[in-house]
Amino acid sequence: MIRDITLGQYYPGSSLIHNVDPRVKIIATLLFIIELFIVNAFFGFAVCAAALALVVIVSRVPLSFILRGLKPILIILLFTFLLNMFMIDGHTLLRIGVLRVTDQGVYVAVFMAIRLILLIIGSSMLTLTTTPLSLTDGMEKLLSPLAKLHVPTHDIAMMMSIALRFIPTLLDETDKIMKAQQARGADFETGSLIRRAKALIPILVPLFVSAFRIAQDLAMAMEARCYRGGVGRTRLHQMKFRKFDYVALLLVLAFLGWIIAERILL
Repeated sequence: MIRDITLGQYYPGSSLIHNVDPRVKIIATLLFIIELFIVNAFFGFAVCAAALALVVIVSRVPLSFILRGLKPILIILLFTFLLNMFMIDGHTLLRIGVLRVTDQGVYVAVFMAIRLILLIIGSSMLTLTTTPLSLTDGMEKLLSPLAKLHVPTHDIAMMMSIALRFIPTLLDETDKIMKAQQARGADFETGSLIRRAKALIPILVPLFVSAFRIAQDLAMAMEARCYRGGVGRTRLHQMKFRKFDYVALLLVLAFLGWIIAERILL
């Protein structure tokens, strides 16, 4: 389950999506998230899903690898689905004790589940097709206008990039600790919810220690290389918009305009 989390991982490739400017991909991801919250009908979700499927096909990232990232959030999906199904008023379809399932509750539950699934897949595509270094440079470029207001844009971009970069590292560390504890007889699968929660304590303590150790090693490595932030820093590869980047950005903006028009008209 731990290794199934794909957020923060990079899938190497040379597809058109991989070669798109990271600034365009960051903007496209933010606009896609906005579009998901603008949509108020299943038809809009179908269009968003079709656009996302096209991106997945062009990126050449295996669908099985992308869907694997949904496994860790199945509990959240199930909880959200049941919460909406039982808590929304409407015409009663089924009664289970004091709880009742309504038609409006089922509609909202399915609606929210689809939105959450598309949100996770769309966000994962950003990190799956963009290297951590490109992601940092892209975020710094997009935040550069705030530098005139003395906002530490380079530091913010670096922190966000490091956080994403070390998600897989911490997941691997968690998996190693869990296997070590299981080898010593720890049981994380059986028992009540409270018992399983208590069983996680032997995992959390060494995980926090390991996280602080990794952070300290990273800080020492950056200091040893005389890292002093973005002041006076040069880049080997300068980011430049190409024709395809402009076309991709225009397509994303056109899609956003279509979603807004569809929301207003319907």
